[in-house]
Amino acid sequence: MLNYTNPKLILERSKIGPGQVEWRSPSNLAIIKYWGKHGRQLPRNPSISFTLDEAHTHTLIKYRPKDSNVHKVDVNLYFHQVRNEQFEQKVQTFLESIVDIYPFLRQLQFDIYTSNSFPHSAGIASSASGMSALALCLCSLEQELFEEVEMTEAEFYQKASYIARLGSGSACRSVYPRMAIWGESNAVDNSSDLYAIPFTGLHQSFDNFHDDILIVHKGEKSVSSRAGHALMEGNLYADNRYTQARQRFRTLLGALRSGDMEVFGQIAENEALTLHALMMTSQPSYILMQPNSLKIIELVRAYRQDTKQPLYFSLDAGPNLHLLYPDDFRADIQAFIRSELQPYCYNGEWIADRMGEGPTNLQTKLLDS
Repeated sequence: MLNYTNPKLILERSKIGPGQVEWRSPSNLAIIKYWGKHGRQLPRNPSISFTLDEAHTHTLIKYRPKDSNVHKVDVNLYFHQVRNEQFEQKVQTFLESIVDIYPFLRQLQFDIYTSNSFPHSAGIASSASGMSALALCLCSLEQELFEEVEMTEAEFYQKASYIARLGSGSACRSVYPRMAIWGESNAVDNSSDLYAIPFTGLHQSFDNFHDDILIVHKGEKSVSSRAGHALMEGNLYADNRYTQARQRFRTLLGALRSGDMEVFGQIAENEALTLHALMMTSQPSYILMQPNSLKIIELVRAYRQDTKQPLYFSLDAGPNLHLLYPDDFRADIQAFIRSELQPYCYNGEWIADRMGEGPTNLQTKLLDS
C-alpha cells in the first residue's frame, strides 16, 4: 500500500527562509465519468479524461517563516488578486489534512495567489485544475526545502497526482498530458485508485483533438460536485452505473487505440447524459443543465446528421457543452459554432480549447528564460 506519510519532513528553524513556487495546471474533461466515491477520495469506477490546454489554473505560493507559534497551517489566499476567505478556508482545511505527508506546512506562512482562465464553478472542473496546481506546488516546495529528497520525474508526478486526489478526485488526472486514467482496472497495467497514470497508445486520429467549451451559464452551480458525489450513496441506480462505467471504460480503450471515432463519440455523449441522469435521479433530485444546453445538443446532433462530420458533445458537472472533434474539421465546425451555437452561449462566450500537454512549472520556465 502506497504511503507518503513522512514525519521527518520538519524544517530546521535556522534554515527557514522566504521563497516561492509557481505552477500552471490544466482542467480535464472526463470521457468516462467518475461520479461516486468511497473512503478518502477513492473512485467507485475507473475514469479516463482529456487534459485540456486553454482552461487552466495559475497558482503562485509565496512562503516565509511563520510569525507566530500557533500550531496550524497559516494561509492567505487571493483569487484573481482579491482575498477570498471561502477558498482560503477550503485550502487551509485541505493542507491541514495532509500534514502527515508534509508536517512542515505548520512551520510556514503562505500567501497563495491563484486564478482561472475560465469561469469558476460552472462545470469546467475548476477543482481539477486548482487542486492539481496546488499539489504540484507542494511537491516542488518539498524538493526546494529538502535537498535530500530524491524523486524521478515519474515519481514526482505520481506523488502530485496522489496529493491532488486528496483535494479533488478529478484533479489527479490533470497532472498528465493528453489523456489520463484514474481507477484500478485489470484492463490497464499499473492503474490505481490512489493516483492517475498517463494513457498510452492513443491513435493518431486523436492528435490535436479539439474540445471547444460553450459557456451556457457562468454562475455558481446549485449543487456542488462534492455534494453530488455524496448523493450517489443513496441513488437507486448507483451499482448498475458503476458496472456500466467499467464496461464502457473497456470499450473506450479499444476505440482510442484503434481510432474508432464513432464509438468514441457515442460513449462520450452517453456518459455525459448518464451523468446528468444520475443527478436527476438523486434524492433530492437536481438539474444542472439549462434550456440552452439542450438546444445546443439538438443542433449538434442535427449538424452531425446533415454533414456526416464527427462532431460530438460532452458535459461535465454543469450546464456548459464540450464539443469534441478532430483537427481536420476545425474550420467547418468552428464556423458552425459562430453562426449557429454562439447565440445560445452566455454573452456569446466560448473557449476554443484542445487536448493539452499538461502542467507547466512556471518557476523553472522563468529561470530557463
